[in-house]
Amino acid sequence: MHSIATYQECFLQYLKEQNFLREPKNLYEPIDYIMNLGGKRMRPILTLMATEVFDVDFKKALAAATAVEVFHNFSLVHDDIMDDAPLRRGKETVHEKWNLNTGILSGDAMLILAYQFFENYDPSTFRALAKLFSKTALEVCEGQQYDVDFETRDDVTISEYLKMIQYKTAVLVGAAMKMGAIIAETTEENANLIYDFGLNLGIAFQLQDDYLDCFGNPETFGKQVGGDIIENKKTYLYLKAMQFAKAEEREQLLHLYSIQPNDNTEKIESVKDFFNQTGASKATQNAIEEFTLKAFSTLDQMQIGDDKKMVLRAFGEKLMKREV
Repeated sequence: MHSIATYQECFLQYLKEQNFLREPKNLYEPIDYIMNLGGKRMRPILTLMATEVFDVDFKKALAAATAVEVFHNFSLVHDDIMDDAPLRRGKETVHEKWNLNTGILSGDAMLILAYQFFENYDPSTFRALAKLFSKTALEVCEGQQYDVDFETRDDVTISEYLKMIQYKTAVLVGAAMKMGAIIAETTEENANLIYDFGLNLGIAFQLQDDYLDCFGNPETFGKQVGGDIIENKKTYLYLKAMQFAKAEEREQLLHLYSIQPNDNTEKIESVKDFFNQTGASKATQNAIEEFTLKAFSTLDQMQIGDDKKMVLRAFGEKLMKREV
């Protein structure tokens, strides 16, 4: 197995070789712009890693890994439009730098481009990849709609929230890994197990993101700590606090989530105190561990060498100890 740094280097080199700058430039320049804004590139790396886990040269998966990354960035372009977000990774969002119509159309083109990368594979592999990709892309859209619906609901349950983050975030992580398994032509059982590994790790990753947004270190997190609180987002922390709180405390929390003060410092600290006092912060940490262990349990059933299992476990552990 190669190092994460090697996967990153090879993927970035392959990405650099792709010609996103075509005519008409007002369609393709925004695509080139968003694809070169950086990011962790976690999903394509997982595709490469999963391919090598099943003893096949990871470079065979570079095209599929790029499809995953193009799709992920397409979803960010459209998410930013829906959220009216001014910044992405510290830079202007596509619709701000160009305009709304360009953001919509360039995003649409990215979805089609993502599919084109599967044309690098033989017909049977292409069919398997495209089938998984279509299912995943639709689930991501469903997850986004659930997220939008939850903004105006006060009765969101824990199970509904977990389903939302599974669809919006985790299914793409699972699919990224299963694509590696498909390219490696491993057994269906192995492919499904590595999908489950990625899916559960993806849920743990998003719960960790919720937690870090509230309790992360501002110097390492990379974005404003308390952003979800400012936006009154009903995250896992909030839902657990509402579940554990007494009637009077619930009223206070509901009030805090109904106001938009000019200075949010006091609001953020008050909500964080609620999360700690009710046990919501501890419950969230427990859930992160639970889904991480659920991911690791699939490794025992996978027909791969112990050294490969150790690599996947180490990756999962590193992801759960992140501060960014």
